[in-house]
Amino acid sequence: MADQPKAITVAIDGPAGAGKSTVAKRVAKALGLKMLDTGAMYRCAALLAARNGLGAQDGDAVAEHLKASQIQFEEGDPIRVILNGEEVTGAIRTPEMSDLASALSAHPPIRALLAEQQKQIVAQGGYVLEGRDTTRVVAPHAEVKVYLPASIEERAERRWKELHAKGMPVEIDELLRQIAERDARDMNRADSPLRRVPDALVVETFGLTPEEVAQRIIERARAGASQLA
Repeated sequence: MADQPKAITVAIDGPAGAGKSTVAKRVAKALGLKMLDTGAMYRCAALLAARNGLGAQDGDAVAEHLKASQIQFEEGDPIRVILNGEEVTGAIRTPEMSDLASALSAHPPIRALLAEQQKQIVAQGGYVLEGRDTTRVVAPHAEVKVYLPASIEERAERRWKELHAKGMPVEIDELLRQIAERDARDMNRADSPLRRVPDALVVETFGLTPEEVAQRIIERARAGASQLA
């Protein structure tokens, strides 16, 4: 279609719970692009760790398991995540896997390994990807870079609603604690900490629906694509 970008890459960064995945899915669908959920790859690392009796401090050992593993994505809503031939879409979406994935993501061997895989996946363009370091490390040459900030209270409430909808009740105070800890890890880690790049489109999500946030990114992507045509 004439109004769709040619092999454009859209990279979206932001803190935990800012709604990146929901927005990225809408952007990918609207623009006819594939989506790469980088967070799911770190969740797969967490699942490998848990299944092999490893914890948050065992970065080197988890990296070795990752080297011997294969992570694939298949069409679906949500996108199906396949780890070593097994669908783990639901297994990696628990609060425990989320927290462990965040802790493991601070280990340089894990970040380096997964970042390299992600770079290879998006090298030809035609992707929307979201995470913490997509605009700085994974896709620094993306035609569209986005940063989605959101208050910790807003993110905790969004996560609370998601978990309760799935029948996974959790106290809001516990979510606030978890998100604060993840923010501290993401922003203060030595290896590729969460930062907003100067040329990123900043979309404050407060007061906006996911559709409205996605539309702003779609407009930027289509404007960028017209300049590349």
